[in-house]
Amino acid sequence: MNSPIWPYITPGIADELFERLPGIPMSKRETRLLLLSHLRLQSESVLWDIGAGTGTIPVEAGLLCPKGQILAVERDEEVAALIRVNCDRFGVKNVEIIEGSAPECLSQLPHAPNRVCIEGGRPIKTILEKVWSYLLPEGRVVATAASLENLYAISESFAELQVRNVEVVQSSFNRLEGRGTHQSFVAVDPIFILSGEKLD
Repeated sequence: MNSPIWPYITPGIADELFERLPGIPMSKRETRLLLLSHLRLQSESVLWDIGAGTGTIPVEAGLLCPKGQILAVERDEEVAALIRVNCDRFGVKNVEIIEGSAPECLSQLPHAPNRVCIEGGRPIKTILEKVWSYLLPEGRVVATAASLENLYAISESFAELQVRNVEVVQSSFNRLEGRGTHQSFVAVDPIFILSGEKLD
């Protein structure tokens, strides 16, 4: 499904095309591409995006999987409204926005997932444990960690839950940006991406 704003079949929508709110985090394009590759989406995937923020992953996944079902979980009402704005902006029709806090709201989600992306939320171990109970066999979970504490907590949870085929990647990107009359390379905030599968 193509969008008038992003008329391409490839993911990686330019950051500046999304509507934003001050102080609300957004997955940068390069990080988004890594997340999407680790999710290994299929045409009819059911994806839960927990801590959906600006809505970049739901929009990208919705465009990539027009027959799929994307559930964006966001606890803040204003941020949930922003996700709706971005879905409308890109003409994405298959994203359902769930206003609630994980893990408490997960029992209310209407479709069991075969893909889960966790971009935020506390306590992360409790969220992972609850997500794992709903994740379908052969499903995949992808989680991000921007701090040592979260990296340790996710790693420990993966071991306790017996997540299989675990992969861990740390992103390291630099972008060429204009600074006055010069162009300089500017680092994009590094982040760890952990992924794995539920085999039974």
